[in-house]
This record gives sequence, structure tokens and C-alpha cells, in this order.
Amino acid sequence: MDRRGDAKSREMMLDELLGYDHVTIQCHDNPDADAIASGYGLYCFFRDKGKDTRLLYSGRNKVRKANLMLMVEKLHIPLEYQPQMEDTVDGLLITVDCQYGAGNVTKIPAEEIAVIDHHPLEVICTERMRLQPNMGSCATLVWKMLQEMHYPVEKNRDLGTALYYGLYMDTNQFSELSNPVDMDMRESLNFDKNQISLFRNSNISLRELEIAGVAMLRCNYNDDYQFAVIHSQPCDPNVLGLISDFLLQVAGVNTCVVYNEDSGGYKFSVRSCIREVNASELSDYLSEGIGSGGGHYEKAGGYISMKLYEEKYPTLHSEAYFNNRMTQYFDTFRILYAKDRAFPVSEGTRYQRKKIPLACVRASDLAELGRVVSVRTQNGTMDIDTRQNICYTLERNGELHRVAGERFHRILELSDAPVSEDYCRNMTYVPRVKDGTDGRNHLITEYVRMCMPKDEFRIYAIGVTQGVKVFPVWDEDGYMTGRAGDYLAASEDDLHNIFIETEQNLLNYFEEKGL
Repeated sequence: MDRRGDAKSREMMLDELLGYDHVTIQCHDNPDADAIASGYGLYCFFRDKGKDTRLLYSGRNKVRKANLMLMVEKLHIPLEYQPQMEDTVDGLLITVDCQYGAGNVTKIPAEEIAVIDHHPLEVICTERMRLQPNMGSCATLVWKMLQEMHYPVEKNRDLGTALYYGLYMDTNQFSELSNPVDMDMRESLNFDKNQISLFRNSNISLRELEIAGVAMLRCNYNDDYQFAVIHSQPCDPNVLGLISDFLLQVAGVNTCVVYNEDSGGYKFSVRSCIREVNASELSDYLSEGIGSGGGHYEKAGGYISMKLYEEKYPTLHSEAYFNNRMTQYFDTFRILYAKDRAFPVSEGTRYQRKKIPLACVRASDLAELGRVVSVRTQNGTMDIDTRQNICYTLERNGELHRVAGERFHRILELSDAPVSEDYCRNMTYVPRVKDGTDGRNHLITEYVRMCMPKDEFRIYAIGVTQGVKVFPVWDEDGYMTGRAGDYLAASEDDLHNIFIETEQNLLNYFEEKGL
């Protein structure tokens, strides 16, 4: 997977906004489940802090979708519709799931503004911003901010249900879920399953059913790479998922993208049924520099900011963009199956791991949590059989790298020292291990120990000049992605153990070692 850093603003905390007696929370026009849930989370927080709080939205249209009307009614959400607001709001105005001054939200006069959103930066309107576009929903961001304040979300079942449904809808029924914080929230919420079922089964109107049918008749198909692109009329994101799921069942269509537009940008859904295309990676590629994407190996999605798109591609029609970008994706990457090819030693440079302490965990160290445990990382979830002679190194960026037990003891010297707080400082997400007996999550740092690289910890590496997908010997169903500037590397003692190493990791933790 592509391992670029998270794009986020300074992490504004909710207690920074408690200096106002009056707080108005504004969802974007035509609010969806995520905007309503996010706004409700903030409403509950400020209300319980004794603030005079309002939750509202504006725009031309009042909410009329059955599922959203049920959500507001059944969860007792005090959502107001204000088609016109000419007077300046008292106190603080917070726009949620949108950015003040952007195209998808009516600009209400306000002297003090804050922004909480999970979309890429569109408008710089205030210093009080919390943007985390790597998250699947704004509901997740609000939940995280509430957790930071130790606010008891679990005691409010209506709020838990709203946040759950907001994430459910904004990630196309969890099929586009990729961020580990999204998953943490989903597992921790106290929600009403019956209410979720009611909302879910009031989701698609007859009009949206017609939209799906018409969209399928307008399919653009690329025979060379066997992908399809469909431009749909405006509809809920879950309808895009319905269309893409159906499209993938067509013989000869191995990957597909279905998208539509709203006032703020383009929402798209991605599907893949071949191991050579990771849908999550493809969604990230489609939105690179102009939005955000993510999801699972087979199902993913994303969002492209209209403002950023028009700045970068002012004359390019959206259908041409998606078709061109898909073709570029397939043209960009060559595929390497490590089991079929040894690393070309003559073309590479030899490196040795620096004598810098490294955190590690043995599979057997997790045995008290069950025979097979799930470990959630920033890059996905892996299952570990605690009976196997397998070890993992925990890198300072939070990545887990698998090492066979025999090789581990050749290249690393294990100690009993626990991992330090300083070691975890640069991790955007500390991996978590799920207890197989009671389902509770444990930080993996509870089980790791420090070790020191031996002189035998050596690799060969060569710079990557074009995109490459490497299927490693230890995972023939998934690949690692390298782009220009990364390095193709292999263990000195196993030239088929080929992997991708970032330039930063190579410079930080390895040094050249002559032959």
C-alpha cells in the first residue's frame, strides 16, 4: 500500500471552543446522515457543557429522504431548517462535515467560526480548524474529539446510533472502511440495531432506483484493461455502491468506477475482483492531490473536491478525467511476483541495518489472547496465528513487518526492555490487537519488546524509477506498492524475499555496506 503521511490540520480540541455562551452548529446544505450525526455529536457536547446550542442547516431544499427523516425523528435530533439567515449568529458558528465559505454550504454571517471536517482543505477561513480527510466519516472525527474530552458517548444510545449510521452511510455500508479509527469507533459504540435496520431499509427511493438503471446504460468500457466507468446522476453514495456491485458481475469487467457530483465535488465508488488491483489503492490514486480515498481490497471509494479539481484540471470533463486516470493507473505499474524472481544483486546496493533499537513482537507472545488474533494497523488488519514461529517488527511509523522466526534470531537480538513512549511518538495510529475471548482491543505496545539489529541484518536495494507492485513470498494474494523515489529491496539471505522500502526509512535506519 502507498504509505504517505496523513493530511491533517493542527489538532484543535473541543475545549478550545468552550469560551462561548452561544454555539451554532451548521451542517452542509442537503445534509446527509454523516453531517447530521456529526452535528448531533457536537450538539450533545456543548449542550451538556451548559451552552445555548443550536443545530441547523440551510439551502434551497429541506430534508425529505425517508431514512434521514426517520433518523431525526427516532433519535430525537433537534435539527432545524433555516432557509434564510441574514442576521449574524451570536457567539460561535461551527460548520461540520463542510468548510465555511465552500460551495456546498450556505454562508451564514458569523464573527467567530470553527470548522470540523473530514474532507480536504478547500477554504482557509479560520485558524480554528480540525480537518482529517483520511477518516471515512466526519462522525468518526467528532467521536475522536469527544473521546479526547472523555465525553461519555457510550451513555447516550441515540448519539451512538447516529454516529454508527453516519459512518455506515458515508463508507457505503462499511465497504469503503479503511481507517483504523473508523473501525475502533464502530466497535465501541452503544447503538440500537433495530433503528439501524429501520434506517437501512428506508434507503433507496423509486427515483434512485431509476437513476441506477439509467446509469448502467451509459457505461464506458476499456477493453485493453477491462475496466468500466459510469457517470451517474446525483444520488446517495450507497446507490453508487449498488451500481458498482452490479457492474462488477458483468463478464469482462474486472475493475470499475461509478461517480456522481454535488455542489462540493465528486463522490465515487471503486470495485475490483482481481488481486492485481487493490480497490483502496486505486481510490487513493484517483483522488491524489484533489481529494481522499480508501476502503478494502475489493471495495473502496472516495471524494474529490470540486474546487481543487477545477484548479488542477480547469478544462477537463469529469468523464475524461476518470477514464484517463484509470488508464494511467494501469500504465504506471509493472507487476513483480517475488516467488518467481530473485532480486538482481548486480544492480543493487548493499545496506546494513543501523544499530538503532527496534521494537518487535513474537506471535507466541499474543497467545493469551487466542489461537488466532486480529491486529489492526494504519495499513489494514492482519490475522496472526499465535502457534506459528513468526515474529513482527514494529517500525516507528506504526507498520508491522513480518519476519520468519528462524531469520528473526539471525538478524535481531531480543531483550526484555519494553517499548518507550518516545518510540511511538511518530505513529499516527498505534496497532491494536483484538482479544479472541472477549473482543476487547489491546495496544500492541503491551506485548512488544525491544531488540537490537545484528551485523547479519543486511539487505540489497535499488531505486524505483516507475511504479511497481510486489507480491511478496509471504503474501501471494496482496501486494506492496512502490513509486518513483521508493526502493525495491530484498534480504541478503533470501533474494526472493523482495519488498518495498521508502526512501526515508532507508536513510533513517540503514547504511551502505560494501560487498
